Amino acid sequence: MVSAESRFVGEGRYPRTIDAALIKRLSILQPGRGVFAIAFDWAVIAAAIVASEQAGRLWVYLLAVAIIAGRMHALAVLMHEGAHFRLFNSRRMNDWISDIFVAWPIFATTGGYRRNHTLHHRHANTADDPDWTSKLGAASFTFPQKAVSAGLHLLGYLTTIASVRDAVRLQPLMAVAPVTRARRLARWGYYAGLAVLVTALGVWPKVILYWIVPYFTLFFLFQHVRSVAEHFGSMTYSSELGSTRSVRPYLWERWFFAPHHINRHLEHHLYPGIPFYNLPALHDALMRDPAFASSAHVTRGYTTGLVRECLAKASDGTIHANWQEQTK
Repeated sequence: MVSAESRFVGEGRYPRTIDAALIKRLSILQPGRGVFAIAFDWAVIAAAIVASEQAGRLWVYLLAVAIIAGRMHALAVLMHEGAHFRLFNSRRMNDWISDIFVAWPIFATTGGYRRNHTLHHRHANTADDPDWTSKLGAASFTFPQKAVSAGLHLLGYLTTIASVRDAVRLQPLMAVAPVTRARRLARWGYYAGLAVLVTALGVWPKVILYWIVPYFTLFFLFQHVRSVAEHFGSMTYSSELGSTRSVRPYLWERWFFAPHHINRHLEHHLYPGIPFYNLPALHDALMRDPAFASSAHVTRGYTTGLVRECLAKASDGTIHANWQEQTK
């Protein structure tokens, strides 16, 4: 993966003054932590399903849908780690584990996501960034927005309309990666095997209730909010530290909008080789640099600071969240 956004030069580029030895240490993979993260997400999903089935109450089911969708989002974040080869030292193992336990369950592929995401890092927020161009001009990614419009966009996910739209939009981006015949056969065999198993067990209604419903409602909603937070809403695209946002989420927001430290997105763009579990340490190191601390776009909360930045435009057209003000 690329090490930095290459389009920034001169005053717009952040001078990387952090100790190279620290970056090297933080880049060391700890595969056990990736395995634990995958196992934890699936365990939470299983627990949510069991709790809902045992309770037999609508409100418990709705809570389970939210929790499952949040862990689906967490799986998507781990697919992102797999796309960066940040799960295992063996690239072959990295891709197989990422596909089988993370990407295929959410109807994606690690390789397809990797191709799109590599271009995103190399050409972030430009015409050569496929992730950017697929969103640019869309009403849901045009800011500032009126509160009513923003609410209607979110409602579109709860009614599945926006989720289906996003799924259709993402498929071309995911389908362009070269894939071996063996992996293609393995993927379709994976889905066919699951279909046979589900049919034999007679649990299709449960699959719809506990996988399809969360997937086509809150999963895409959580991804949309996180996607907006990363590069949209009162940003300064001429500056490397202003074109990507990091968010300091509230504790409950971590479960839904920011699993596995994906909220440290600015830090990730600066050093994409550092795995998710070391991003907090990277952030702490960067904050000791006055140049980063004074200019980094850091926002407090998805449901507070991000909302304000997306609904209201600053007097100069940008908002740079000051860290000292954020921590008050």
